Amino acid sequence: MTDENVVLYRTDGPVAVVTMHRPQYRNAQNSAMTYALDDALYRAAADDDVKVIILGGAGDHFSAGHDIGTPGRDIDTSFDRRAGLWWDHVGKPGAESRFARESEVYLGMCRRWRELPKPTIAMVQGACIAGGLMLAWCCDLVVAADDAFFADPVVRMGIPGVEYFAHPWVMGPRFAKEFLFLGERVGAERALALGMVNRVVPRADLEQDTMDIAQRIAKMPRLGLALTKKAVNQAEDLMGLRAGMDSVFGLHHVAHAHNAETGTDALAGHDARSMRDGGR
Repeated sequence: MTDENVVLYRTDGPVAVVTMHRPQYRNAQNSAMTYALDDALYRAAADDDVKVIILGGAGDHFSAGHDIGTPGRDIDTSFDRRAGLWWDHVGKPGAESRFARESEVYLGMCRRWRELPKPTIAMVQGACIAGGLMLAWCCDLVVAADDAFFADPVVRMGIPGVEYFAHPWVMGPRFAKEFLFLGERVGAERALALGMVNRVVPRADLEQDTMDIAQRIAKMPRLGLALTKKAVNQAEDLMGLRAGMDSVFGLHHVAHAHNAETGTDALAGHDARSMRDGGR
């Protein structure tokens, strides 16, 4: 799987469709995919003919989260940095490496994509786990198939949620605690009731229904859409979203450092399989 095909891009009139394309790994996000996503999203932002962007995942699942164990895991590979001013993490020791890398490829990239001045729609089927939540949550709308399920199981690692910590704003504080404390899967209909997604549709209709919504949005004036998106994002930030993320990002890295100091690694010895099995 090369850098050129880990993300696919196509347009349908005024709608760009960006598709994560590592289906054999349930679209686990390595850095190559992250930077390819950034290329595709910026391409859509710069194209005057594109009014709306759909983000999806190839195969049975939207995304199983960050790549913590596939053959394409590229944690020690350098990429040109785009989302912040921290130095290259490669070759740096301990927390100096982890904090710099995650500031860039996790928190920084999702914040960057949230500010894209065109409406974005996450089209979610199957698993939307941990890092997958971050990709869906930085989109403006979420359309879920009836087979979609959501979870953030990283408390099992001793870590207080993923880096883009939007939980209390996406689902409310009380359920955010339950969601994190239990680490259990939440189905599409429950996610709809909690306000985590906008609509639930049959799996067979997911692509068409999402495209129909995108095409309807695309009839609105471009500047009106951009200003409306900015207005809501600003209101959300005034409710504490950005400051809350900053504070929790620090706690997230305290947990990584504690794991590395007291155990075998920064993930408390877990891998993708143990995280998956622990949530069943």
